[in-house]
Amino acid sequence: MPTQPAHGHPLSENAPDKSVSIVARTPGLNARAIECVVTVPTFKRPQQLLDTLHSLAAQKTGRRFAVIVMENEAEKREGATAACAPFEEGVFSGLVVIAHRRGNCHAYNAGWETALEEFPDFRYLAVIDDDEIASPDWLENLCRTAEALNADIVGGPQVPVFAAPEHGRWATHPVFAPHYDRTGPVPALYSSGNLLISRAVLTAMPRPFLDLKFNFMGGGDSDFLSRAAQKGFRLAWCAEAITQEIVPARRVEADWIRARALRNGVISTLVEKKKRAEERFGALRVFAKSLALLGLSPLRGLGRLLSTGSLSTAMYPVYVGLGRVLAEFGYANEQYREPEKN
Repeated sequence: MPTQPAHGHPLSENAPDKSVSIVARTPGLNARAIECVVTVPTFKRPQQLLDTLHSLAAQKTGRRFAVIVMENEAEKREGATAACAPFEEGVFSGLVVIAHRRGNCHAYNAGWETALEEFPDFRYLAVIDDDEIASPDWLENLCRTAEALNADIVGGPQVPVFAAPEHGRWATHPVFAPHYDRTGPVPALYSSGNLLISRAVLTAMPRPFLDLKFNFMGGGDSDFLSRAAQKGFRLAWCAEAITQEIVPARRVEADWIRARALRNGVISTLVEKKKRAEERFGALRVFAKSLALLGLSPLRGLGRLLSTGSLSTAMYPVYVGLGRVLAEFGYANEQYREPEKN
């Protein structure tokens, strides 16, 4: 297996003076011919990463695209080690980079900056996580929706696929269910797990793209999308741009669901506070809204319990409301700080 990266340093060598290193590049890659760049952040999931990459290699599209893998485990580099040879052999087309600084936001920022530096003429940047499988028309559907709706950013559904078949009933839980069910313009997007961003958005948004405040919490993508919408960029949803998200058994355990709901509440408050930072009494309005949502959450939960029969689904708005209020007092649920528990 080749281990020599494009810049001539062995894969095992650290690069302390650089936050991003390119460790593999497809030979003969014509950077100026690339219309789309697909970025794939990865952390300790080498086999799932390869599954994701094979789904990208099987895309049915006439658009020239390249893939950037952002390895965020800078020591063992299992994902990069697994991906380097297929990229260098031309099985996949693009680059493998090491994002030396740990954290979700560092990985995304590394990939997006690398795309702008390495591919000067691309129109769209897509994002897919290393625990997802892209449907064959995924990229084409995202691009066509952007063009048909004149949208700057397009999101798509991450359909959960549970490791244990008996967990399928969780598919409609708010933690896993897609935010929209039909294609068209939308007022907000919340996740980068299945996303298309136009180059114009990236060149207009300030750096770093994802705020490092969210580095181990998640939510940097939600904040980025909120700020992009504030700038006037148009958002849309493509119901046909499907990815399948592999959900391990750990993520249907009660403590993980509770932690994710609390985290979503915290992120909601932090994003909204940034959105209203320039408004008079903006922070007070956010706090009042948080208190109102927490106060109403038992009623909303009761409605969900009656309609679904699921106590976990019923408790979701309660935990979100609680997370929103706790964020006002400095609480931060950093689920990505200990990845082995995630």
